[in-house]
Amino acid sequence: MAQLSDDCFAFGGPMMSVDEAVGLITTRVNAIADLETVALVDADGRVLARNVAAPLPLPPFTNSAVDGYAVRNADLPDRAEQALPLDGRIQAGGLAQAPIKPGHTARIFTGAPMPPGAEAVFMQEDVRIDVSGRIVLPPGLKPGANVRPAGEDIPEGHIVLRAGQRLLPQHVALAAAFGLTQLEMIRRIRVAVFSTGDELASPGEPRAASQLFDSNRFMLMAMLRRLGCEVSDLGILRDERTSLANGLKQVAGRHDLILTTGGVSTGEEDHVKAAVESVGSLVLWRMAIKPGRPVAMGIIDGTPLIGLPGNPVASFVTFVHVVRPTVLALAGALPEPLLPIPVRAAFTYKKKAGRREYVRVFLRKGQDGGLEVTKFPREGAGLLSSLVETSGLVELGESITGVEPGQSVGFLSYASLI
Repeated sequence: MAQLSDDCFAFGGPMMSVDEAVGLITTRVNAIADLETVALVDADGRVLARNVAAPLPLPPFTNSAVDGYAVRNADLPDRAEQALPLDGRIQAGGLAQAPIKPGHTARIFTGAPMPPGAEAVFMQEDVRIDVSGRIVLPPGLKPGANVRPAGEDIPEGHIVLRAGQRLLPQHVALAAAFGLTQLEMIRRIRVAVFSTGDELASPGEPRAASQLFDSNRFMLMAMLRRLGCEVSDLGILRDERTSLANGLKQVAGRHDLILTTGGVSTGEEDHVKAAVESVGSLVLWRMAIKPGRPVAMGIIDGTPLIGLPGNPVASFVTFVHVVRPTVLALAGALPEPLLPIPVRAAFTYKKKAGRREYVRVFLRKGQDGGLEVTKFPREGAGLLSSLVETSGLVELGESITGVEPGQSVGFLSYASLI
């Protein structure tokens, strides 16, 4: 487990920017040290513990890039067609043992090893066969054409995967291309998740007339699993300070992160703050972000705790900017900055300077073929439909005070946020 100091999340400013929050997390959270060996088939989404160097060149042998006919560079026609006798046939997976004879060509297929002495390949559609069965080669082919030399893609010994990479399917494919069957990974981050509030009922349980079904917990657990976490669902803790404190204390020693939703404001019925302070330390981050509210950051027995707002959109947005970098830091992952894509605005919007805002938008193709975004028609951080029916978020920086149609804005697809 990563053991953090009680003042790890202390912040002295009156209002915290998004960049300050991410910077504080990435510089003060220590990565866990536990490693495990993982089968390659299970490596997708995991964080690599050690660099991987290429154990062999890729490709491991010189081969043909096309179906065609292999020749020596010395036998390439210069200004006129030239007919060469056929000598040999090499299939993919076969062996090219005999050197190619001067003044001859060999039939070869994509991926097949080049016969010794052969240095170029004519594509089969560029040649013809004469009445005597010779291969008629056109002039103009460059030396070395249509050949993939050994190590052309990656030389032996080159670092191909780096410690801290969160592996994607293409990384898994690369490891497989080198014949690797397992990789050393950081252990999965163990996260305990629960909601707080008497106003909530879990799906499948009876719901009183004044209660809502708990949706945030399931959204957050899904987002954590997409980050490769091992998630413990602790259900709903009721608005009672002692039971909250006891619940938090019990899970702290068995998890790397505790994540709560709801109950982190300063209302008299919001008990998370008092419960955490009775068993650990806690600060409220007043972040200059919309949608969003104060985020609770705490430490219980060295285990970090994050308390997110109860409104689903605010919970989603603060997860992206607080929980996501915390999980990546705990896993020792390399930074994965969020890079908005420039698109054209097709809406008008006003905002206050000094805070970052995220507007829920639809992405569509404009009449001129360019990508543009339109705004969800309703406001409100409690509108789950605004997350379901839109394509992503437009990020409006602290210095921006408004958006007009035709203006370039930064778009973040939901797929890029988790």
